[in-house]
Amino acid sequence: MANPDAFRAEMSRTLSHDPYGHGSTTVSGERDRREATVGGAIVLYYVSGSVLTVTVVRMVALN
Repeated sequence: MANPDAFRAEMSRTLSHDPYGHGSTTVSGERDRREATVGGAIVLYYVSGSVLTVTVVRMVALN
C-alpha cells in the first residue's frame, strides 16, 4: 500500500463509525464477518460489538 496513513484515515472515517455499512457485505452468511472495499483495498474483517472492535483478517491492495 503506497500510503498507509491515508488508508488508516479512510478506515477510521468509514468502517470504524459503521462497520455494518459502507457498502460492506456478509461473508459466508455470518453477519459479523464482513467484506468491503476501503481506500483502494479489499478488506475482510470481523465485527465484535461486545468489545467495540473491528479486526481486519485479510487485506488485498487493488493498486
